[in-house]
Amino acid sequence: QVHLVETGGGLVQPGGSLRLSCAASGSFFSINIMGWYRQAPGKQRELVAAMTSSHSTNYADSVKGRFTISRDNAKNTIYLQMNSLKPEDTAVYYCNLKVFQYDYWGQGTQVTVSS
Repeated sequence: QVHLVETGGGLVQPGGSLRLSCAASGSFFSINIMGWYRQAPGKQRELVAAMTSSHSTNYADSVKGRFTISRDNAKNTIYLQMNSLKPEDTAVYYCNLKVFQYDYWGQGTQVTVSS
């Protein structure tokens, strides 16, 4: 069974920074995609950033240049460094692991950007 645990959310002022972490545990294939999605109230869940096990990345246009995804394959952990945060970045952020046709999700961590 695969478990994903996110940490690092919180309240930050506009222009501030936060770093999210997601640790995956359990047994899964080493070739995979790990990423971050977010869901704001009343909106659909959307991709923020993702990284393959070979470190190829994909970012949403809205976060390019501000957010950076990274991963440590030895620790099965991904990170999301979020800089220059805006109020519109407020959402619950979910960690995702894709292995073949399987999707695994974390519980989510709240990020609130407000003055």
